[in-house]
Amino acid sequence: MRLRNVRGSREEIEKNVFVVHEPEQHKGSWKRFFRNENPLHIEIGMGKGKFICQLARNNPDINYLGIEKYSSVLIRGIDKRKELELPNLYFLRLDAEFINDVFDKEEVDRVYLNFSDPWPKDRHARRRLTSREYLSRYEKLLKKEGEVIFKTDNRGLFDFSIEEADIAGWELKNCTYDLHGSEYAEGNVMTEYEEKFSGLGNPIHRMVIGQKLPS
Repeated sequence: MRLRNVRGSREEIEKNVFVVHEPEQHKGSWKRFFRNENPLHIEIGMGKGKFICQLARNNPDINYLGIEKYSSVLIRGIDKRKELELPNLYFLRLDAEFINDVFDKEEVDRVYLNFSDPWPKDRHARRRLTSREYLSRYEKLLKKEGEVIFKTDNRGLFDFSIEEADIAGWELKNCTYDLHGSEYAEGNVMTEYEEKFSGLGNPIHRMVIGQKLPS
């Protein structure tokens, strides 16, 4: 799907107070940035920001960073943030490939991945945000008890993600192929894509994975 360009979005993001500029400078010191000791949750590929804005509103004792590489999409999240009093939410315009440039070892408590680009061609598999290459990046920044939560309606991508997690040595904490009809539905916050696809009758798949800890 081709992204619609939003005129002036890049310029607005470069000066916006809700966007963290030069985030590399905060690597290892995000608690200092937020001025508290609260847990840090990040969403990679946050899209228009509905999901992370709602989470930040529901959980004022958790710090959130929404990460998006496309200016024309990120600007929509910024617009939502402007309407809300959310001191626990900021944004980064960043390609996920460089995630370890801005987070230090064991600095993040949770990673959210929602309806990520499936990169359907086999030769692009390593670009998928749930590939073993990306899981190795998350392993470096997550706390030992941290977790990755992934949602999608793409069955092929979901099966691939489960296999990659197993190959990479991650523990599958829970998994469902029909989130909205499962025991995990209570408290679920939907994204824009989730509302669209579930409205079409597509089942939503979700998995929660964590690093295997010594027994």
